[in-house]
Amino acid sequence: MNLSTLQPAKGSFKAPKRKGRGVGTGNGKTAGRGSKGHNSRSGGGVRPGFEGGQMPIHRRLPKVGFTNIFKKKIAVVNLRDLDRFESGSLVDEAALVASGLISGKRDGVKLLSMGELKVPLTIKVDKISKRAMEKIAAAGGKVEAV
Repeated sequence: MNLSTLQPAKGSFKAPKRKGRGVGTGNGKTAGRGSKGHNSRSGGGVRPGFEGGQMPIHRRLPKVGFTNIFKKKIAVVNLRDLDRFESGSLVDEAALVASGLISGKRDGVKLLSMGELKVPLTIKVDKISKRAMEKIAAAGGKVEAV
């Protein structure tokens, strides 16, 4: 067998219709587009969502909801994620980014209490839950205000 001798199976390949190649072909003159009208013209056809002049569904349905343009995007970190830091190290926003715990644009970092903290750490974040503060103190760490 040779790559140059490969062919599709007999009857599996069908040549495309050749439009506009004379009236004898059955697809000549108007090339299957009919005569006149929007779809017969070059560049004709309707845009996506066009419903023949009927009020489109995206305009018939009511607008709902509200988007607060002043919303703050706060990155969330749990205590269980802080196990990767060495004992006594400072955990701030830069350290969290360097370790890969948070990424992208954000307006602050909040520490939540899910999990346990096994090593004492100094933590400097924008927001922190009460339970997380208690668990950090119990582990011998401390929280500094930002």
